[in-house]
Amino acid sequence: MSTRPPRPRLSFGYGTNGLADLRLDDALALLADLGYDGVGLTLDHMHLDPLAPDLAARTRRLARRLEELGLSVTVETGARYVLDPRRKHGPTLLDADPDDRARRADLLARAVRVAADLGAHAVHCFSGVTPPGTDEDTAWKRLPDALAPVLDAATAAGVPLAIEPEPGHLLATLADFHRLREALDSPAALGLTLDIGHCQCLEPLPPADCVRAAAPWLRHVQIEDMRRGVHEHLPLGEGEIDFPPVLEALAAVDYRALTVVELPRHSHAGPHFAEQSLSFLEQSLALGHGTTGRTADPGSTS
Repeated sequence: MSTRPPRPRLSFGYGTNGLADLRLDDALALLADLGYDGVGLTLDHMHLDPLAPDLAARTRRLARRLEELGLSVTVETGARYVLDPRRKHGPTLLDADPDDRARRADLLARAVRVAADLGAHAVHCFSGVTPPGTDEDTAWKRLPDALAPVLDAATAAGVPLAIEPEPGHLLATLADFHRLREALDSPAALGLTLDIGHCQCLEPLPPADCVRAAAPWLRHVQIEDMRRGVHEHLPLGEGEIDFPPVLEALAAVDYRALTVVELPRHSHAGPHFAEQSLSFLEQSLALGHGTTGRTADPGSTS
């Protein structure tokens, strides 16, 4: 009889930013049919528009649908043009104009309310790129100030705010996350979104070690493949990441929220990549504990 330990259980989701060509209900039904545990819901005009009328009523309907389908949810706020139709991800928490910073903070506060009504694991956010003409010290003063009211809302709602280190942004690394956390006196509501691809792209530690280092603050995980030094989200198996150790690390630190596939530039074939990604993750997880080195690409069509 085998003494091999049981396969660790993780909860997998797929981001709606990679299913932008589908109606939201069609995207949710697809993910449920494929066997996903949940969804990373990007608040955007084509799905749950956070700025359109009757947000609370639309959110309640969505909560009922998620319950019917058995899907859990994390709310993501990375929509490219939801606030400004001409400036990608603008305005940010770092903009020179305080009214612009307040617009981004208001969007995040709306996301917190949506997340609370959906019973979401967390609300994802990021710092934004340092604006031209703004020095780094000034940007680092703006970021905690702009986030303070959002963290108050998250504390009141009981929903963690999970900020993501993003290549090219002010807050780009795990070290930057800790700088922000210390500037805010380590509020309980502030957590971390760890993007596994970003770890491969620019962190000094391997992705599995990043998981272990981030464990105390880990509230949300995004996953895709990536190559060192190149910020390009790739389908699983097409980059350089060794996935079994990453998944084993997530299980070992007892991470219970969603691990969400993030392929926002692959919506043209979203249903295909959603199916392929879940197969890849399940096969990677099934390879068992103690895997080292680059594995064969489970689920790869190459």
